[in-house]
Amino acid sequence: MRIAYVAAGAAGMYCGSCLHDNTLARALVRLGHEVTLIPTYTPLRTDEPDASIGRVFYGAINVYLEEKIPLFRHTPRFLDRLLNGRGLLNQVGRFAGSTDAHELGALTWSVLAGEHGHQAKELDRLVDFLATLEPEVVQLTNALFLGFAAEIKRRLGVPVVCGLTGEDLFLDELDEPWHTRVREEMQRRAEDADGFIATSRYYAKAMRELLGVPAERMHVVPLGISLTDVHPPPREEGADPLVIGYLARISPEKGLHLLLEAFRELVARREGRRGRGPGIRLRAAGWVGGRHQAYVDDLHAKIRDWGLGERVEILGEVDRHEKLEFLSGLDVLSVPSPYHEPKGLYVLEAWAHGVPVVQPRHGAFPELIEDTGGGVLFEPGSPRALADALEELVEDPARARELGRKGREALAGRYDDDTMAARTVAVYERVVEGRTENEPARS
Repeated sequence: MRIAYVAAGAAGMYCGSCLHDNTLARALVRLGHEVTLIPTYTPLRTDEPDASIGRVFYGAINVYLEEKIPLFRHTPRFLDRLLNGRGLLNQVGRFAGSTDAHELGALTWSVLAGEHGHQAKELDRLVDFLATLEPEVVQLTNALFLGFAAEIKRRLGVPVVCGLTGEDLFLDELDEPWHTRVREEMQRRAEDADGFIATSRYYAKAMRELLGVPAERMHVVPLGISLTDVHPPPREEGADPLVIGYLARISPEKGLHLLLEAFRELVARREGRRGRGPGIRLRAAGWVGGRHQAYVDDLHAKIRDWGLGERVEILGEVDRHEKLEFLSGLDVLSVPSPYHEPKGLYVLEAWAHGVPVVQPRHGAFPELIEDTGGGVLFEPGSPRALADALEELVEDPARARELGRKGREALAGRYDDDTMAARTVAVYERVVEGRTENEPARS
């Protein structure tokens, strides 16, 4: 099958959606499909070999200028190509991580408006390129790209499938009137997609309601990760200290502040008991955007004020080698996100290393843990409940190792990249067959 996959760069950071898109594209190729992974906004940044093409569409500089300055909606292609250079976009991406979603309402709506938006020439050029590929199906990475679907179908006559990866979080950050306008435009444009793929049953239901699409057009394909280079050394029994880990973007919606409060409570409990056993430490890793630096500074201040400086370490961003080493040194992982997470890629990454997880009872986490037995759930938003759940595993390392073993055993055949790719192809085939049966052939 010839697949054109339109992905979104994330301004130079390691992004769960980028990692997912790249991993899926590589797995589809291994299954024998012809896949073109097309970056938009900025180049993709992944911690595995990059499967995307060298050209970037809807370059962030052009898109912004077209929104702000009418002249740039009519500039020649040679100038646009200069502004779409990967090197320049990578430089811009370093600063884009500081951009607040509150400032992006008008631009988001305009891109969703597709052929009627200020970036219409970008859509025209993207579809021109897609036409050269002669795809059998086009995949859009998220619902904020639904404005592309009508023009793709009009000119290419092929079905369009849209991924769903956490758009509600971005949408909720938009100010009015743009929050309402963008939501309504997403609902209108959702009619143009032939199918949707969510990464969890929770998010499939949430987005059916948000977009107003029928159940038969909504499909669930759980996340999968590559296990080829994951060979964690066995953790020694009775290791001292026991290490609690956090691996995600460091921002309020991921909840490191909750984990820090729970860790403080756990330390206090253990110090109040005799024979408390091995020491405990907290290690956190993840990308920090400029607009969240104050949040991180506040975390560091609390660590100092609470006397936890020798027990807590915030590493910042890690590459793949560093990530695998980091996970290999953990006894339990927790990312207590207040946001109802639709994916939770870090849960699978922990399980690949035999590390159990402690996650809030919402979003995609209940179905992941109920399906695998690879962790425990706690009452969302409660540092005390999180401390209780962590304490269960810290005080019973044998149980923690058993949960981690269950998580690792569940990956192969259920949450690995080849399984994810095969399930995705099944959705593509279903959508293509349905379109062939129900719609006239392309003229």
